[in-house]
Amino acid sequence: MVVKPLVLLPPLVFAGFAGLVLFGTMRDDPDALPSARVGQSAPPLEIAKLANKPLFSDEDLRGDGVKLVNFWASWCTPCRVEHPNLMQLAEEGIPIYGINYKEPDSAAALRFLTQLGDPYTGIGTDITGRDTALDWGVYGIPETYVIDVDGTILLRFAGPVTQRALAEQIRPVITAATQP
Repeated sequence: MVVKPLVLLPPLVFAGFAGLVLFGTMRDDPDALPSARVGQSAPPLEIAKLANKPLFSDEDLRGDGVKLVNFWASWCTPCRVEHPNLMQLAEEGIPIYGINYKEPDSAAALRFLTQLGDPYTGIGTDITGRDTALDWGVYGIPETYVIDVDGTILLRFAGPVTQRALAEQIRPVITAATQP
């Protein structure tokens, strides 16, 4: 009996697909979004002042210990979810710099901070999402970056900063960066 080559095609396609699925599940975190910026210097900031809030600059992201940069907006539901955890980090003395993302209504951003509290050491705004967020590789908000004393990005965390994210991803990076 002679097997026709086309008969072998479906099992070969299935085997190839199964191999890709298996390879994908073997990754460390298949849900993680890769970042080309990790290990590089934080990109220059092109942010505007948000009302009466203190603005920050590139120099603020260098020196004086580990700090966080958090991209957020008042219209972002996951940003509301993460906010108590950012408040907790700020109370612990970790500087957090906020970049209000794609929010043309500064009054909405200020209401958000008045209602939930202001964890930010400094705040800027990127109204179009093209000035700073694009350079940082922001995919969607919230996104939080851990920056070391040299201004190097140590971690990009996409999604809300939850207690689990703090314990498993963010705090270990902060601890490792602060140890001699």
